[in-house]
This record gives sequence, C-alpha cells and structure tokens, in this order.
Amino acid sequence: MDGTDYAAEGLLEGLDDDAQARAERIALLDRLVAEGVPLPELRRAAAEDRLALLQVERMLGTEEYTPREVAARVGLPVELILRHRQALGLPRPDPDDRVLTESDIETAARLKAFHAAGLSEQGILEVSRVLGEGLARVAATLRPLVRDTFLEPGIGERELSDRYATASAQLGPQLGVVMQHILNMHLRDQLRTDVVGRAELVRGGVLGAVEMSIAFADLVGFTKLGERVPAEELGAIAGRLTELAVEAAQPPVRLVKSIGDAVMLVSPDPDALLATSLEIVAAADAEGEEFPRLRAGVATGPVLGRAGDWYGSPVNLASRITGVARSGSVVAAGATRDAATASDRWAWSPLPARRLRGVDHPVPLFRVRAPAA
Repeated sequence: MDGTDYAAEGLLEGLDDDAQARAERIALLDRLVAEGVPLPELRRAAAEDRLALLQVERMLGTEEYTPREVAARVGLPVELILRHRQALGLPRPDPDDRVLTESDIETAARLKAFHAAGLSEQGILEVSRVLGEGLARVAATLRPLVRDTFLEPGIGERELSDRYATASAQLGPQLGVVMQHILNMHLRDQLRTDVVGRAELVRGGVLGAVEMSIAFADLVGFTKLGERVPAEELGAIAGRLTELAVEAAQPPVRLVKSIGDAVMLVSPDPDALLATSLEIVAAADAEGEEFPRLRAGVATGPVLGRAGDWYGSPVNLASRITGVARSGSVVAAGATRDAATASDRWAWSPLPARRLRGVDHPVPLFRVRAPAA
C-alpha cells in the first residue's frame, strides 16, 4: 500500500461489517494503485460496483488519447475518426475527450491504409457498422458466459478480478484467431456463389438488384408465450429456432439473420429454399408439444444486397406472407411457384389471393408440400 487512506477516499463504504470483504477490497485496491490506476478512476469504479472488472478493462486498453491526437498522429481528418467510431456503434466523443487507446491508433492507421488502397469511405463505414453490430452481440453473449463461469457464492473481489484477468489474457488471443477463421470460412462460402459475369465486367461493377428467393419462418404465438414463461425460457426457444435454421440452411441457402422469434433465409435457387423452409417447419414440429409451431412465407424477385442483408419488395412480401400463413405451413407467392424448376418435387395447393399490407394488388398464394410418397 502506498499510504492512501482508502476509507477516507470512500473506497471501503458498506464493508465495515464484513471483515473478509474489506480485506479483499483493500488487497485489490493495493494492486490497482501499484499498477498506476489513479484515485479518480478508482472512485468511479467503486461507485459503479466494477472494481473487480477494472483490471480487465485496463488490459483491454488504457484511455489516454483524444480523437484529435489520434487523427494528427496517423494523418486523417478527426471527423473521419469520429464517424468510424460511430459506425462501430460506440458513443461519439468530443474531439478532445481522452477516450482512445493505443489500439485505436493502430486501427486508425489501418483505416488510412484502406482509404489509400482505393476503398470507398461509404463502403468502409458500411463494413464498420456490420462489424460493430455483430461484435457487440458477440461481446454481449460472451460476457455472461465468463461471468457465470467465474462468479460463485462467497468469492472475494480480488480473486474474482484475478480470474477475469487470467481468462482475458488466455482466451482473448484465442478468440481473435477463432473469429478470423470464422470470417475466412464465411468469405470462402459466399465467394463460391458470388459469380462476376460478362455484364458486370463490361459495366465495371456488379449489377444492383439480383433475382433471389427470400423466406421468413416465425414462431406462432411467441408474443403470447412471453406472457406465460420466464425470459430465460423464451430466450432458449428463440435460440433453438436459430439452431434449427443453421442446421437446415445448406448452400445455396444462407441464413441471413435471426430476429427474435423469426429467421430470414435467402437463396438464388427457389427449390432449395422451399426445401429448407419445409425442413425447418418439420424440425420445429419434431421438437415436441412444448415448442411453438412454425410457419414460413417465401417470395421471389429482384432484391439488393447491402451490408449482409437484403432489401426490396420480395423481402417485404415474404414477411407479409409469413404473417398470414397457417401454423405448420409453408406458403409461397405465385412468382416463387413460377420460378421453381423442379415442378414434380412439390405439391401446390392454391389459396385465395390476399391483399397484404404494403402491396397494392392481390397476391396469388400457394401452400407448398412435398408430394405424398
């Protein structure tokens, strides 16, 4: 200890009646002070009940630079640094706030290299937005996993801090390697279907809209179910839906995203998407009576791919069709039926044309099944 009176600094409040917790707090504070953590930072962490996490926070980077300093150091406009940080889903600081780390300097240097390579600013920001959204979810999923692994009754702050720090030191680098591997696998998988044809070469770029089939599958009665079961159980059901979709979606079908009680899939092959939709609905039925039933809607037409998602009227139409489909069924728009090439593979049952919200004409609908053996 360096002579700091922790009690006088308000760092031991609420611990007078627990000698063990007080001793753990003092040992942790001694270590943090020895590592150079300033008293104002200790007070903030104590007030926010995160002293046990402070060691890991500092391992992840000490905030010692302003955006203006980083911009000057790497030779980029400070506004670009701030826009990039916002695109990642992080708060926009004042240019003179000390909120950036050494890693931010390295990232800014790479950002400059991307610009120098000729990549567009808008494209880089779009990638940043997707990375920010995806990695925020990874962090939100990983945090409780680590917490629940190391947090146990009676554990002291110093020991908990040590466990977090050890996990960060050992698992952090491994996680980076795994994430790089996963990125490479997805890039390889998507490049196999990303064919650049003669028209794109003549035009000097890929064409905007492409013909795709879009499907949504959602859990029937999920909202009402949320009024009866605990949030943890509800989350497990939504997670299981994603697992079923991942298991069923084989190339050329791709799972685009999960949206709580629904999943979105896309494919250039309408037959493959119909087969996958039927498989997911059947898999939900096989989960048993406690698992909600699924319904799916499929539409086909020109859509635009951006930032890993798809946009266009077929996307909206597939979502609307899902909303009117009966439990346990797969319903397709007439355009999907027309586009399906394996006509003998499906049994089509015409349904009354429906006026769907956002569509200015009645939509021909067909329930699709596999033919009876």
